[in-house]
Amino acid sequence: MKPISFKNHHVNRFSKRPDWVRPAQNAPRKLVLFNKPFDVLPQFTDQAGRATLKDYISLTDIYAAGRLDRDSEGLLVLTNDGKLQAALTQPGKRTGKVYFVQVEGVPDDIVINALRTGVELKDGKTLPAGVEMVEEPQWLWPRNPPIRERRNIPTAWLKITLYEGRNRQVRRMTAHQGFPTLRLIRFSMGEYSLGDLQPGQWKEISNV
Repeated sequence: MKPISFKNHHVNRFSKRPDWVRPAQNAPRKLVLFNKPFDVLPQFTDQAGRATLKDYISLTDIYAAGRLDRDSEGLLVLTNDGKLQAALTQPGKRTGKVYFVQVEGVPDDIVINALRTGVELKDGKTLPAGVEMVEEPQWLWPRNPPIRERRNIPTAWLKITLYEGRNRQVRRMTAHQGFPTLRLIRFSMGEYSLGDLQPGQWKEISNV
């Protein structure tokens, strides 16, 4: 694969940065890795009574570094450290985020190359990305509820590494190429990964 270049690349993003509350002076830094299940909101409160992080995580005063949509699964990093949040999410930092993506249909080399080099979306062309066809991950858990599969249409798995974080970017990229995303799991953000965390499990990282 050719080296990925980001020179002079500017995009507008849908999602707004979260409001951060500066930790109290001398307060210990907190860092939590959480395997967010499907149908859980990436926030601690919801007036509609839907499942949120509060149903799983007992710590307080931590905030999600970037979003992970309700219909997506996998790694959510939470912290009270604004600098760490910025390092993981700000576009200029170019932090790699790895996703395993099940799509409807089987993309050919032309589609894979288009996803790698950049897709022209309504908010501008996407940055170059790492994209490869892979087998279904052996560590993957069953989704509840299962995805809807059409009997006569095969599915395929892609490993996609993004260096930006637009609203529902992976889903929009694959749909633009004619291969709707059926299931999306974020595996890692920078140096942090799911490891052996199962859906709904979390762990606090010390020595941040």
